Amino acid sequence: MSEAPAVYVLDLDCIVDGSALRMIADGSLRGRILVHSSIVDYLYSEARRGRSAGYAGLSELTRLMDLISSGVEIVVVEEDHRQKVQSLEDLKSIVRRYAWRTGGILVTSDPVQARAARALGVSTVFTGRKREGRLKLEEYFDGKTMSVHLKEGVQPLAKVGRPGNWMFVSLSDKPLTRHEIEEIAREVVEASALEDEGFIEIDRSGSTIVQLRDYRIVITRPPLSDGWEITAVRPVAKLRLEDYEIPDKLYRRLLERAEGILIAGAPGMGKTTFAQALASFYSEQGKVVKTIESPRDMRLPPNVTQYSKNYADLGELHDILLLSRPDYTVYDELRSDEDFQLYVDLRLAGIGMIGVVHATTPIDAVQRFLRRVELGMIPSIVDTVIFIDAGEVSKVYELAITVKLPTGLREADLSRPVVEVRDFISGELEYEIYTFGEQTMVVPVRGRGRGEEAALLGAVRKLLPDSEVEVRDRILVVRLPSRSSKVTARRLKRVKKLAEKHGYDVRFMPL
Repeated sequence: MSEAPAVYVLDLDCIVDGSALRMIADGSLRGRILVHSSIVDYLYSEARRGRSAGYAGLSELTRLMDLISSGVEIVVVEEDHRQKVQSLEDLKSIVRRYAWRTGGILVTSDPVQARAARALGVSTVFTGRKREGRLKLEEYFDGKTMSVHLKEGVQPLAKVGRPGNWMFVSLSDKPLTRHEIEEIAREVVEASALEDEGFIEIDRSGSTIVQLRDYRIVITRPPLSDGWEITAVRPVAKLRLEDYEIPDKLYRRLLERAEGILIAGAPGMGKTTFAQALASFYSEQGKVVKTIESPRDMRLPPNVTQYSKNYADLGELHDILLLSRPDYTVYDELRSDEDFQLYVDLRLAGIGMIGVVHATTPIDAVQRFLRRVELGMIPSIVDTVIFIDAGEVSKVYELAITVKLPTGLREADLSRPVVEVRDFISGELEYEIYTFGEQTMVVPVRGRGRGEEAALLGAVRKLLPDSEVEVRDRILVVRLPSRSSKVTARRLKRVKKLAEKHGYDVRFMPL
């Protein structure tokens, strides 16, 4: 009497990642293969919502059902009293209990499902192994490729070069078909489920964002986009802070004083790469460093914990970071009001913050805080702004608050708190931020009034040739010699009138 064939019950994961299909094809699984109908219903529901896992799963399930292999029977089974599937955990429970009731062997690539099945006494075949070989998507990359852009009906394109110095190149003369794009997307989703360094960061109707090793992959599909599209970005180089050749003054600032840092720049200019280098720098200095990312695409040492905004609400991240008290937290990227509020709360709690923000000019990064924070608090939250252009540090600002008469105003009773934005390297004042009435003013002052100031200084030096004269924050400082025939009460009165005419206060001091 011949032995009855083995009965296997397939779990969702081993279908979606293709491991069940590969084992059947290579002869590792022989016998009666059962697929619970709840898996079909679940994949259908996910695909209707526009989720990549649904499309990938239905594609793999179709290939599985079409497989012709000797010694294998593949059957979809259904129970009389079906439990309604409201979540992935419900589906896992249904499949696990079905294998337990029928005495089947559960096939799964989910380690938690395998442990739970074994706890029930269910025989289990674990298929969770890393995929061998390169993905189709990886074949489009070489050492100089920054990003790859694939869309159905269009030739595959790539950005080749480095931030700020790149070109678009065509990778093939043949346009991609929808089937080819779907197949690449399916492989990416499968790999994210199998690899330790793979995460589906966001899976919405119409779009999926995957972080797979060094690759940040965005998948869009109809109806969100007019066709299937995949954009994959990979950092060309992992840089250290020393590679940026920053001035010694800035290096000392980062090492000793900077605790509220904004890294700003236009998209694709290398902001995240610089933030990654800065996080590694602080980690090497013995600091406790954590990151908040969406997606988690920084390549950092193992002692730097990377949190995802997509798997916890900002309130939970707030509590975690306040209780764990890191020395520095890198926030990549600041977009919504909630992002800025979390940055502000953590900074005011004494945690060093490094925020990454999109901005076309350095002052734009500061203005992102104006409607969200009281003016007087800004220098306590942001003390250093680093602007990245074409992968290089092109501008550094420092912020400080003082009480003075804003540049251009002449009446002394208009003095008020003013946030000064200075070029950190030269010390030159470039912007003043203050309130005027109910409006917050961001006023450029670099070069303003230079001609007027030069004329005033020239006139004073003619009247008092033995004196030293300079202008500091709209104050004319005149240092007088102890003995000089040119210093008379009449001349001092004329100097005072000249200064008042140009809107300057005067201070006479001994030389």
